Amino acid sequence: MPVDMQQHTVKVGELTFDARTGGPEGGKWVLLLHGFPVNSSCYDAVLPRLHESGLRTVVFDQRGYSAGARPESVDDYRLNCLVADALGVLDALGVQYAMLVGHDWGGIVAWHLAGKHPDRFTGLVAASTGHPSAMRDALAMGDQREKSIYIKDFIAEGAEKKLLAKSGAVLREAGVSAEELKPLTKRGALTGPLNWYRANFTGDIAEKLACPAVEIPTTLLWGNEDDTLGREQAQLSSRYVYSDFRFCELAGVGHWIPQQASAALASEIALRSAVF
Repeated sequence: MPVDMQQHTVKVGELTFDARTGGPEGGKWVLLLHGFPVNSSCYDAVLPRLHESGLRTVVFDQRGYSAGARPESVDDYRLNCLVADALGVLDALGVQYAMLVGHDWGGIVAWHLAGKHPDRFTGLVAASTGHPSAMRDALAMGDQREKSIYIKDFIAEGAEKKLLAKSGAVLREAGVSAEELKPLTKRGALTGPLNWYRANFTGDIAEKLACPAVEIPTTLLWGNEDDTLGREQAQLSSRYVYSDFRFCELAGVGHWIPQQASAALASEIALRSAVF
């Protein structure tokens, strides 16, 4: 399905982001945030479906992924910076209100945006990633700790070299396509994405990930074959949503919901958008 999008170069502070917008004039805006290690193209199968539903979309390659937004300091990848980036992009594009969508790390950023800036967002659709406090709970009481053990490898020195060895075998085995892997093979391109882990999954992790409860309508999609994020962190998220909450389990779907279940994701976004 072809994607008809307008390209934008968006300046936020000292950083420059590659962004795209699309969809019918007058439609409600939807901001979609990608995760690790893919850029905003992960939503390319979702966007046309949203446009057909009358929605307008904003996607951008986040900090570390846009070539003009790769600060060197690890601290510059803290969640408060990532949240500010998303708000800055919306402001630069003149988008006052939007529906929020996030997958993987984009989901964590989306939860923080929803919790800290509910006046800007009409609803949230999270794919795979539960509320950060639910993640904390799951790490303490369930199998999420074992599922998350890979993070130690991601924050280690030299992780870039290991992940890109043998044509990116580790990432390809995890489900990243050759096309999605290509941008990461450019010199230094993987360091920024890995710095998301280094900045937020070292030291006092609970403090760094701490997120208010969400008070906007929320849908959480989770694939029951996800080997990275478990059921508990998804279902426990209902504790931290003080509004309408819908949990949608996708049978036979793994971690990569935007690519593997694009129709289901688009349908849930359209359904959640129709509430308002």
